[in-house]
Amino acid sequence: MGKFIYGATLISVELDDRVLAHLRAAMFTKLRRGEAFMLDIEIGGGHGRRSFWIHPSVPIQFHFVGRPPRLNRAWIDAMVRLASGAGGLEIPPEPVE
Repeated sequence: MGKFIYGATLISVELDDRVLAHLRAAMFTKLRRGEAFMLDIEIGGGHGRRSFWIHPSVPIQFHFVGRPPRLNRAWIDAMVRLASGAGGLEIPPEPVE
């Protein structure tokens, strides 16, 4: 389990390393373009959801525990498309490569 850490107050959410690696790739794609977007993440253990306004000026960290996984380009592309929509980015199920 890795962590997505956001902002100066170090708000964090634990995510599976595979999900986290794909989320990082999708987020950096958007941020390299200078595009802000909403990220909505389900909090583990049935504790609800947390929404973040992702902006290039806010510090972001990704903390991985395991080895880097092989990335699924289709999953990254799906996340980037969702981030560009009105509902923002929710982590979709991983598509078959």
